[in-house]
Amino acid sequence: MTDSNLEIRIISDSDRTLIAEFIAEHWGSSFSVSRGKIYHIVDLPGFICMQNGKIAGLITYHIVKKDCEIVTLNSEFENEGLGTQLINKVINAAKKHQCNRVWLITTNDNVNAIRFYQKRGFDWIGFYRDAMIESRKIKSEIPWYGNDGIPIRHEIEFEHRLHY
Repeated sequence: MTDSNLEIRIISDSDRTLIAEFIAEHWGSSFSVSRGKIYHIVDLPGFICMQNGKIAGLITYHIVKKDCEIVTLNSEFENEGLGTQLINKVINAAKKHQCNRVWLITTNDNVNAIRFYQKRGFDWIGFYRDAMIESRKIKSEIPWYGNDGIPIRHEIEFEHRLHY
């Protein structure tokens, strides 16, 4: 993330086509499944970071009542702070909506994400054994094996409680 011209901004309608292509490339389709719920990612609010006409970072979220769920997070730059900046943007948006918490689901194979979220103040609050069996019924594109050849079987819930 050496380019100082990177700017994180709110997703606009003009970004939707580019986001659809980006999400299909990184997530296997235009939708995501979390705890059995389908999210059409291009319809969600969020923040985008562009570099040379390409997406360098993207985060989407969904607010229901006082809960803000991070649905997707992608950064093309690992260990350079972009993911943290995107998370902080969502936390600030959640506070503006007077949410009590920001939460998310990741899978058991995503050890980098498990470490990442805990280092940023998220607590591991739920483990849903074999949840991916149901998710694959909704989204067959979900691979059977993920990072480092680890079988993708379980969902893990993290939350960050908001204090005012």
